[in-house]
Amino acid sequence: MNGRRHWTIITLIALALILLKSTFFAVDETEFVMVTQFGRPVRLIAQAGLHAKWPFQQRRSFDKRLQVYNPVASEFLTKDKKNLVLDNYVVWRITDPKAFLQTMNDLVGAEMRLHDITWAALAAEIGNADLSQLVSTIPGQVQSESLMRNVTEQVRREVAQQNFGIDVLDVRIKRLNLPEQNKEAVFARMRAERERIAKQYRAEGEEAALRIKSEADRERERILSEAYRDAERIKGDGDAQATRIYGAAYSRDPEFYQLVRTLQAYRKVIDDKTTAVLSSDSELLRLLTEGRKK
Repeated sequence: MNGRRHWTIITLIALALILLKSTFFAVDETEFVMVTQFGRPVRLIAQAGLHAKWPFQQRRSFDKRLQVYNPVASEFLTKDKKNLVLDNYVVWRITDPKAFLQTMNDLVGAEMRLHDITWAALAAEIGNADLSQLVSTIPGQVQSESLMRNVTEQVRREVAQQNFGIDVLDVRIKRLNLPEQNKEAVFARMRAERERIAKQYRAEGEEAALRIKSEADRERERILSEAYRDAERIKGDGDAQATRIYGAAYSRDPEFYQLVRTLQAYRKVIDDKTTAVLSSDSELLRLLTEGRKK
């Protein structure tokens, strides 16, 4: 009898624990909890803490934090008929758990809907843009930021109209690539563009070099001309001063002046290898043999 009572107490305690576990539950700060009754939402709990429900009711938890969906990279066609492979991501979050539960049910369903909506918006936006607006060597020509803002707005409007209970915050390009068959043509065009710009820079550099050289030559000629003019003027002044000195010296002592000039002439025409044949009455021989007359 005591054993049966003992098992009864244990069973009652177990049932009480099960009842408590199925009645009370904790809600984290990072989640919403939707209480459902036979599959129908009856109460939303958004405040963290300990809460209770009837044992026959169920609870569904939904993350209220930002979610990032990374779809598989897809190929798109631009306005100028160029194929691009885009790898993008979508940032979204749950704003209405009840609507989310009724339309999406779970994260897998939400990502499937987001994939279809985002792909359609990307295809429409990229189909109206040229390749140069997404890939270009000229930074100002790239408009990917504005294109992705348009895509984000389109996706946000679509999910709002469908009342999915979510909000899309951003759609961004994670990686942009080209199909293998298009890469070589694009790279060739980029190389040609770089070569054209390089030739333009070289031509402008050569033009600047010629201009600088021309200005330098003109400045050189001016400096040389002024230097030659100054040199000739100084030389003329020197010759005039020398003539005056010679004249003054000659007027004071003509014979001494004649002697000096004769010796200067000897210095110019006679050296250790010179052989002179002079007549006996030569003035030069007389000066060498007799010297200056007293």
